Amino acid sequence: MSDSAKPLARYSAWTRRGDFIFLSGVIAVDPDAGKIITGFADLPPDIGPTIGQTGEFSVDAKDGPILAQTWFVFDRIRATMEDAGGSMDDVFKLVQYFRNLNDFPRYNTVRKMFFPDTPPVSTVVEVSAMMPSDAIVIEVEVTAYLPEQK
Repeated sequence: MSDSAKPLARYSAWTRRGDFIFLSGVIAVDPDAGKIITGFADLPPDIGPTIGQTGEFSVDAKDGPILAQTWFVFDRIRATMEDAGGSMDDVFKLVQYFRNLNDFPRYNTVRKMFFPDTPPVSTVVEVSAMMPSDAIVIEVEVTAYLPEQK
């Protein structure tokens, strides 16, 4: 089974239009488990320390949701791009929706891990709510350029 983004309702997780790949907004929900990613404990054990987990409860409880959700979202974007025949290098535009723009610096540290060289062009927006729950703190929409193989 693929780790790519899966729709949570009746919509397409991604579609190709010519040489472009469009991903619907990706959130940190594991649809197979029916679970929202809420912190480091919801990630593979080796990931937390690489994205900022400190082992200090007070720090990890505060930073865990944005760091864990950011990693999960970008890992799903990576898997989806691979399913489409491409990679993260093909992503050129992100639209990022935040429940709280104060989370941007922590989000940005994880985003850099997925785009270590040239970052995509970006739009950042703060919103009052996201589906399906208030536990969702970030959603990322992607546009990629991936020429069709003829």
